[in-house]
Amino acid sequence: MTSFVTVESLEKTFSLQGGGNYVALKGIDLEIKQGEFISLIGHSGCGKSTLLNMVAGLDLPTDGVVMLQGEQILRPGPDKMVVFQNYSLLPWMTVRQNIALAVNNVMKDLSAVERNQIVEEHIDLVGLRHAVDKPPDQLSGGMKQRVAIARALATRPKLLLLDEPFGALDALTRGNLQEQLMKICEESHVTAVMVTHDVDEALLLSDRIVMLTNGPESKIGQIMEVDIPRPRKRMEVVNHPNYYSYRSEIIYFLNQQKQIKKLRARKTTAIARHGLEKINLEIGFVPLTAAAPLIIAKEKGFFTHHGLDEVNLVRESSWRGIQDGIAGKYLDAAQMPSGMPVWLTVGGLGEPLPVVSALTMTRNGNAITLDKRFFDKGITTLAELKRMLLESVDERHTFGVVHPASMHNLLLRYWLAAGGVDPDKDLTISTIPPAQMVAQLEAGNIDGYCIGEPWNIRASLDKIGYTIATDLEIWDGHPGKVLGVREDWANTYPNTHVALVKALLEACAYCANPENHPEVQAILSQPQYLDCEMDYIGLGDGSHSTCDIKGSPRENSHPQFFGAGVNRPSRTEHLWILTQLARWGDIPFPRNWVEILERICKVSVFSIASRELELEDVSYSRGPIQLFDGTTFTAEDPIGYLNHLKIKHDVYMADIPLKAPGILAA
Repeated sequence: MTSFVTVESLEKTFSLQGGGNYVALKGIDLEIKQGEFISLIGHSGCGKSTLLNMVAGLDLPTDGVVMLQGEQILRPGPDKMVVFQNYSLLPWMTVRQNIALAVNNVMKDLSAVERNQIVEEHIDLVGLRHAVDKPPDQLSGGMKQRVAIARALATRPKLLLLDEPFGALDALTRGNLQEQLMKICEESHVTAVMVTHDVDEALLLSDRIVMLTNGPESKIGQIMEVDIPRPRKRMEVVNHPNYYSYRSEIIYFLNQQKQIKKLRARKTTAIARHGLEKINLEIGFVPLTAAAPLIIAKEKGFFTHHGLDEVNLVRESSWRGIQDGIAGKYLDAAQMPSGMPVWLTVGGLGEPLPVVSALTMTRNGNAITLDKRFFDKGITTLAELKRMLLESVDERHTFGVVHPASMHNLLLRYWLAAGGVDPDKDLTISTIPPAQMVAQLEAGNIDGYCIGEPWNIRASLDKIGYTIATDLEIWDGHPGKVLGVREDWANTYPNTHVALVKALLEACAYCANPENHPEVQAILSQPQYLDCEMDYIGLGDGSHSTCDIKGSPRENSHPQFFGAGVNRPSRTEHLWILTQLARWGDIPFPRNWVEILERICKVSVFSIASRELELEDVSYSRGPIQLFDGTTFTAEDPIGYLNHLKIKHDVYMADIPLKAPGILAA
């Protein structure tokens, strides 16, 4: 279907009173098909109404064009009707007269009888027959809005434009009007564009949702296809299996824009001091027990001790927030799943983004938790789980992980495949933010998950789920969370990078000391960090020795923060991650894998930091990787290893072109 409305390279600039310009919108490209319902959503000041006004012809772009059916929009007209939030009714006219005024002005070529018939049809269409002779001051807010909608539709416009039409209405009236609008648009094949702040309203009404980034220079950050069948009912649409994933996606986008706005406001030029190129850092973390080194380095003064005087910890609700903060340069550094530097470097976000890691902050600490109903069915081993999956082929089972490149995803897939379960054919693996895992399990939306603490302990203590396997049983000693920075950042601030690793190494040692565990638990439990009870935070002190609901003892896997071979980054481990990402089709296996590992794994930075701290005993290599199925992985022949795997996606190879190591652009 050809484009009905085309917005091409649109820019809108406003002159400021004191001189200068404000660029509200820049680089907006959008195509709208005939009959589509499009919603524009974003925070206040992002240019939603400005864009709508230019589509309506009420304002002109500074640059670029807006076209309707191939003709440039230069002025308002009856082919583009706008419904404003404030109704815009003439107070001395009745319902019928307000609608008739528009019809008589636009449809002068029709007879009086035909025009009157259109007016009466639209009065009935919005259910206002009982109020047809009342002036606006005798109407409720919802009734006034229905008059405005009827007036706009009665002129039979090519395009209906709505600027928060239901924003001032009560919930019941708003809901009823939304359903009436959907019915009208579907029956009359109306093309509509609506500005809204309401996520649920956008999902209910829209075919596509256009999300705008913060101003200035706001642009389209994302366009979401809402694949929910029509006709839609307001009370039924929430039951569609994709509804809450769509909703979470929009809320994530809006929250991320809010976070970016805060970071922009706080962003200052790099401050050099103490021989460091930059001492003011924004460091991202996700509220997990494994975030302890970052939190303790902040709270116990290790950052300050090493010259990093102004460190702000940025709490993200998901790993996607971390990846976007690093990619957008809003974060200087971040706690990352051990696979994220590899994933970003080889093009997980589309284009290769070289990210380096010079420190493994934790090992272990993950487990696979199942819903308690599986325990009631006697599922306590992988073999029993496989049998249950094969016996219930008509029922689709879903497991949650936190990120495609997280060790949770890779360990879960490895464990399943080793037991003869194809993770892409025999079940569904869904990406869910860590803090939502327990709630999703309790609601029955997922059957299990693989995640770090405190979420396995929490499911057990709350008697929602139980642990069927820990990483101690799958790969004891695997890298859990690492420090990640952009390669260009590391090259721009080399002394700062070393200082950061030194501060975190000391924090890791502090977290590993059992004498400090009560204090560490108390700090982590605070609202700005994990925001949970101390009982949920296990640090390997023996207080959490069971995960099973009905008493079967199992040693919990707690994060290992410090010790010989714990913190040194390993090229062999990064290579294993590369093979697993290629195994499941997330990336091609790179022919230039040696170069990629050299770029990612900054052993030299770790060595400098540990040597300056006189911690040479923590730098030992760990040797080959030993997995629970008897496999020993080395770096000798990764392609042969991939070829011999029985359960895998189609593995393909490619050269991953990386830019030459550069310096961070301002």
